[in-house]
Amino acid sequence: MAIHKSALLTWESDSSYEKTPDSALDSLLDVAVIPEASFIRMLRLERRRTERSGRQFMLVLISYEDFQTNAGCILLDHVVTAVSRVTRETDILGWYQNGATLGILMTELGQTNAMTVDTISKKISMAVQQVVSPERFRELSFQFRLFPQEIDKSSNGDDNHIHYPDLSRRHRSKHSSGHILKRGLDIAGSLFALTLFMPLFLVLAILVKLTSRGPILFCQKRVGRYGKEFNFYKFRTMYTGNDPRIHQEYVTKLIAGDLNESSGVYKIVNDPRITPVGRFLRKSSLDELPQFFNVLIGEMSIVGPRPPLASEVKKYELSHLRRLDVTPGITGLWQVEARQDPSFDNYISLDTAYIENWSLLLDLKILLRTFGVVIRGTGT
Repeated sequence: MAIHKSALLTWESDSSYEKTPDSALDSLLDVAVIPEASFIRMLRLERRRTERSGRQFMLVLISYEDFQTNAGCILLDHVVTAVSRVTRETDILGWYQNGATLGILMTELGQTNAMTVDTISKKISMAVQQVVSPERFRELSFQFRLFPQEIDKSSNGDDNHIHYPDLSRRHRSKHSSGHILKRGLDIAGSLFALTLFMPLFLVLAILVKLTSRGPILFCQKRVGRYGKEFNFYKFRTMYTGNDPRIHQEYVTKLIAGDLNESSGVYKIVNDPRITPVGRFLRKSSLDELPQFFNVLIGEMSIVGPRPPLASEVKKYELSHLRRLDVTPGITGLWQVEARQDPSFDNYISLDTAYIENWSLLLDLKILLRTFGVVIRGTGT
């Protein structure tokens, strides 16, 4: 457990921080970086409290590739020292992800707004920037989340509405060795698939290119584990220059339960944007093959919930965000159980069931059933 000296800051009625004068150095406190399990438990309790009372709190996450290396330990000392100087006695400092992400729980903020978030985020980032080198500062990632409001800021100043803290790590230790094996199987499986299907890749690439204008691959930002965005790849199945609002409006109605058509989740029946070759690729699920590259680099798994768009996640309720607790997959329980069911509630319940009951055996069963789905050509 790392212990550091910190200066107190007071939270004023105008929601601004004021540093304790240097003459009050005798009021310095020891600040403990509490273990991950304790921090996550306190975060979970604080989340429940704020949902009942409405009184806001902020979660600050500061990430680095590896705080446990020699250089990382020195950087961590500087970061903790800087943070302790611009936080209050009541704020909680601990590991959000052991060795990689430092968390700060800033409780009882009262009535705050976007300006308050900006003030706190600038105060913390500037304090850290003053004690580390510019090179090290650029390697740090900052995230600020105000609960219960949806106000997020990242260190580069861009809005980030999709970050979701993992409040369900109670399953992690139980399956930690299994997840390591799952990752190993993902690497081996993706390498095997990419090697086996390389000739097919070339044929499909030629078909896509010769039958419609535009790139061969379709690249789109999707939301992965814990809300991290990544580039998601598929063979292009649509004509270029389409209006994305068609899909966004469809998803809005789907989540609200306002659809009656018999179509798969996130799939529009007789979509005019799809090319003739694209219809074949979707029906056979061959458009998904490039996602093995996503699996190889760790952004996806072979089996898991499908990765949503950021615009979809913004419409999620709190319970829906459970889907983001695991790495998204090429295939999943919904794909083999209820692919033609348009019910969003069923979609969420199947993903939740997968997360709660995950095992390597379950992944194997889903994978075997996926082959049947592909052979039958029931894709959309």
